[in-house]
Amino acid sequence: MLSLDRVRPSADDLIAVFAAVSAVAGSYAAVGFTPAFVASPLERHLARRMPGIVVSYAIQYLGSLGQQLNLVTAVGLVVAMFAVVTRLALEIGNTQRSDIVSIILTGAGVLLLGTVITGSLLSGGGSALGSALALAIGSASAAVPTDGDTNPGRRRVLASLGTAAGVSAVAVALSSWQSDADSATGPESDNGASSVPTDASAEVQTALQTASDRSLDVDGLDPLVSDDFFNVDINAVDPDIRAESWALSVTGAVEDEVHVDMDDIRSMDSRSEFFTLRCVGESRNGKKMDNALWTGVPIMDLVEQANPDSDCDCVMLQAADDYFEEFPIEALNGGMLAYEMNGRDLPRSHGYPLRALVPGHWGEINVKWLTEIEILDREAEGYWEKRGWHGTGPVNTVAKIHAVNDLDDGRTQVGGHTYAGTRGIAAVEVSTDGGDTWNEARLSDPLVDDPVDHDGAPGQTPHSPDVWRQWSYEYEPPGGTHEVVARAIESNGTVQPNEETNAFPGGPSGWVSKTLDR
Repeated sequence: MLSLDRVRPSADDLIAVFAAVSAVAGSYAAVGFTPAFVASPLERHLARRMPGIVVSYAIQYLGSLGQQLNLVTAVGLVVAMFAVVTRLALEIGNTQRSDIVSIILTGAGVLLLGTVITGSLLSGGGSALGSALALAIGSASAAVPTDGDTNPGRRRVLASLGTAAGVSAVAVALSSWQSDADSATGPESDNGASSVPTDASAEVQTALQTASDRSLDVDGLDPLVSDDFFNVDINAVDPDIRAESWALSVTGAVEDEVHVDMDDIRSMDSRSEFFTLRCVGESRNGKKMDNALWTGVPIMDLVEQANPDSDCDCVMLQAADDYFEEFPIEALNGGMLAYEMNGRDLPRSHGYPLRALVPGHWGEINVKWLTEIEILDREAEGYWEKRGWHGTGPVNTVAKIHAVNDLDDGRTQVGGHTYAGTRGIAAVEVSTDGGDTWNEARLSDPLVDDPVDHDGAPGQTPHSPDVWRQWSYEYEPPGGTHEVVARAIESNGTVQPNEETNAFPGGPSGWVSKTLDR
């Protein structure tokens, strides 16, 4: 039988692990939570190579937790690699009876490995400094005379652990300080609309005030401009792009390629419009559907400059994070290249400096960090289609139930948001008996009163604005368990289908219900 003593880690094993943790923290201190962070390339590699069935399961059942677990796995693997390098350096140093040799070899090895992984000398240098510091402080602690019988090896282990904790604390503090500095000079970090920017245009201020005025006063129900906009993409660490170095190209099956930078985009005639986005991977009553006021330029203005000549009338949008999605060109009619969100520069997490907004379609084709619009000669699969999803079509109609309140007069109030893409919402009906009888709910006033007319753009006719609405309904509770059901009626009278489908592969659909006991 194997003795536990024979598999117990030695002091040098533990020191190697703590030095590796300090190395990862050193990278974070040097470059922050950016693509140059030492765990980021490995996280991206794992996410891109993961089988589609695993990705689909994670999206539907783990949500953002799946992405976080992937990042934790990447961090663990990097720690293991740095620990191996450090342990080898310690072994060589032991044979030479020199702590200095161990420290130098560890720093050099971690520097090389970290730089190779990230392509960033700054990130690799931060890792090297962190690991070398852990070894140096550990060695120094062992050399300090003590009155007691404290084992020098134990002191080295504790000192390296303390160093790893200290470097980690410094990294978090530096990252927080840098975030505060960036928020004062760069894109805002928050996703919501808690206040109207004082330097926003009159058009933006009026639109946001209108949204506030038209929001229903229902406890527990987000306003018409979301306080906290959902965030979904393929990254655990989002791209960190500077506007001054960013560029966008229109390429492929075109007569004339177009290349622009942010100055070119901002010099074009802009507009501010409300767009609602819904994630194809959410549940029927999930919280991954939100609305904002976006400012930008019509995407077709740029596409038409290139004179497309496509045999399939389809387009591929490419992003700086290697994301890509394909869909019909005509879906871009009425679309926007957005550079502001609720009167502020786009947050980094929402695609700074520029993203696409495609009316009435699932959120996955509203590509962030947009760098290329490629006009295709033949149809191709996008990022998620290669993984089995089919969410590039128009969004499914939904009426969600997100608020349940007991009113002072004894009645029960239910409410939520409803959305049908560019088909628009005419009404929401509510049943309090499981769908046997229906009553019409109260709807918030539309944020945009008139249909959108794209003045002869090919393949497009006037349609409702791509904006959600709120609804609420009050009723006398029956005094027991009952089922509340909500369904939406589209502008042309089409009733939202009852048939329930899961998110995979084409997006959730079906009526939303809640069982209440009142």
